[in-house]
Amino acid sequence: MNTFALANPLSKILDKPKESFTRTDLIKLIVDKQIERITFHYTALDGKLKELKIPVANVNQAEKILANGERVDGSSLFRGMVDASLSDLYVVPVYKSAFFNPFDPGSLDFICRYMTKDGDLAPFTLDNILGNAYGNFKKKTGLELYALGELEFFLLSDRASHLYPAVPQRGYHSAAPFSKTGLMINEIIRYITQMSGAVKYAHSEVGYIEKVRSDIEEIKGKRAEQLEVEFLPTPIDEMGDHLVLARWLIRNISYRSGCVATFVPKLEEGIAGNGYHVHMELRRDGKNCMTNDDGSLSDDARKLIGGICHYADTLMAFGNTASSAYMRLVPNQEAPTKICWSDLNRSAMIRVPLGWKKNLELAKAINPQQTEPCDRDETLQTVELRTPDGSAITHLLLAGLTMAAEWGLTHKESLALADKLYVKGNIFQNKKLLKTLTSLPGSCVASARLLEKKRDLYERDNVFPQGAINYVIDLLRAEDDEHMNATLMDLPADDRLHETRKIMHKHLHRH
Repeated sequence: MNTFALANPLSKILDKPKESFTRTDLIKLIVDKQIERITFHYTALDGKLKELKIPVANVNQAEKILANGERVDGSSLFRGMVDASLSDLYVVPVYKSAFFNPFDPGSLDFICRYMTKDGDLAPFTLDNILGNAYGNFKKKTGLELYALGELEFFLLSDRASHLYPAVPQRGYHSAAPFSKTGLMINEIIRYITQMSGAVKYAHSEVGYIEKVRSDIEEIKGKRAEQLEVEFLPTPIDEMGDHLVLARWLIRNISYRSGCVATFVPKLEEGIAGNGYHVHMELRRDGKNCMTNDDGSLSDDARKLIGGICHYADTLMAFGNTASSAYMRLVPNQEAPTKICWSDLNRSAMIRVPLGWKKNLELAKAINPQQTEPCDRDETLQTVELRTPDGSAITHLLLAGLTMAAEWGLTHKESLALADKLYVKGNIFQNKKLLKTLTSLPGSCVASARLLEKKRDLYERDNVFPQGAINYVIDLLRAEDDEHMNATLMDLPADDRLHETRKIMHKHLHRH
């Protein structure tokens, strides 16, 4: 049995991995721990986690709930996509997702899947679109696609102390006493790790604002400190649930501590925005197949990159859904504006980060007393898409990436595309190179236009329903931001700054 402090608490109690949980196990746990209620969670069209609380009066009731789930109103959860006359959906628990709710003692919680009246997975829900995309990927490629998210956010708190102030744009990996949120981030990663087992690390990020200027009372005058939680590679369909659950946890922990958490793409001009970068990793028979024996990228990895480049402009429709997203994506910052890829290069849209070659034991070089080898015969190589931000619709973004990966691996032209779009150095310092690269869309309206034009990329194989694409297009068009930058530039300086903040803070809690 896993006895590590942050191991899944239910696995410790039941003495088995979460993937092996059965209804009998869960009923025993409910009885032994005197669980008062079962809480179902599920992601709605707005990308947020919803919940249904079900009091448990007896074993028979608990058994029925865990076996058959409950009914919910699909026309409310998926407004505009589900007709009120056909609104009922079932929400059915995923047993391996079970967790104790840290904010509701006495509750046993589950992530659920939506099912139709006929017992099929509802094809239009965000989680099932991702599941459908991944099933299609595995069938067509014979590979597994793993993903890890980098979840950046600001924690805003009252300025109780003026001691050890941080320096704006110098907060990367800062420690106490300059970083003030260490205890909260410890709590955040404790719970996310116990629930998912998939947290890699957490740290303070670049952004810091001593006193937020805003018309919104919720954040006006607060100190804002940027943080990041990075995950471990997980099958991409599971990563969708992990990221949505993590955002729910972060918001609840901050609320309980009297703070505000926001994933908004930009909080202040000249201050780093909140990225939502996604790393991808291909596996064959459970092993990373991203590199050749000499450490160079494999053909499969380059095909993956080619596929993402082919889809790149339309992926922004799912990964950058607020006007403020396009204030983050500006030249000469660590945010991309052109379709290209490179090694270790944070100015490129796709970055190939350090990946630890096979059997590379760095610690032995500085710890000569270590003689026993670490048995690891595979690379940890990933590739990172750097365009998405905190306004992303998580499951749809990952579903789109899955389809891009599948296209790249099944179309021979993806290798040539990858070769063509490889760059070196800081692309913003090479004017000649910049002119040869395709620009990413510069507004929500432009992203909507591209998605409408290329919607077949997502609707093929019946993965994305027409209603889901229409919903995203309407969401983007409603931002009405095609001429945003030109309008702002025509304003006097003070008025421009005020209007810019209104745009940045408009969707403080989107998705």
